[in-house]
Amino acid sequence: PNQVYQRLQATLSKYKDICTQVNMFSIPPDFKVGTLDILVGLSDELSKLDVYAESITKKVAQYMGDVLEEQKHKLEDNLTVNGLSPAAFLTKFQWDYAKYPVKQTLSSLYAIISEQLTKIDSDLKVKSQAYNTLKGCLQNLERKQTGSLLTRELGDIVKREQFIIDSEYLATLVVVVPRNMYNDWKSNYETMTDMVVPKSSELIFEDQDMACGLLRF
Repeated sequence: PNQVYQRLQATLSKYKDICTQVNMFSIPPDFKVGTLDILVGLSDELSKLDVYAESITKKVAQYMGDVLEEQKHKLEDNLTVNGLSPAAFLTKFQWDYAKYPVKQTLSSLYAIISEQLTKIDSDLKVKSQAYNTLKGCLQNLERKQTGSLLTRELGDIVKREQFIIDSEYLATLVVVVPRNMYNDWKSNYETMTDMVVPKSSELIFEDQDMACGLLRF
């Protein structure tokens, strides 16, 4: 292997425009290969597994990009394999004998890798759904706190002491009107019904679009 590596490195060094680095890729020499039929069958299955692994890897990268949001430019720093960048992991690749014992058959090793990929895919779906649910709840909360007065929570705007409570004859309403129509509201609310208390409209909050007030009747 070393001689082949040195020859390849010497040859490719002449083509630095297409290849700048050659690395040794360490593969255990003592795999339990089995019969030719087994190898042919595994070759087809590994092709499918390779496509599956690539799709999961892309989904993981996309998920991490979504989670980083405004810090998406730091995606490359967060995409690591055993603490290494993908490029460094590949160039320094070492077979994990604890996870993938070479004493087992190639079929068994294939089954281990396939099971791990399935678990990663399943875990990613669960975490992605949990993240999207949490993100949706946060967006709804922000919308209620900072959105239009028609949809947001008014608990931080309206105070209990501003309401008439436990009165047999009087009640308090919260009214939201477009800001550009507030003067019309002030001029006409007393004639909307005979039960409106005169001069009871009170402006308590306004934003760029809406005005929120209290009305007693």
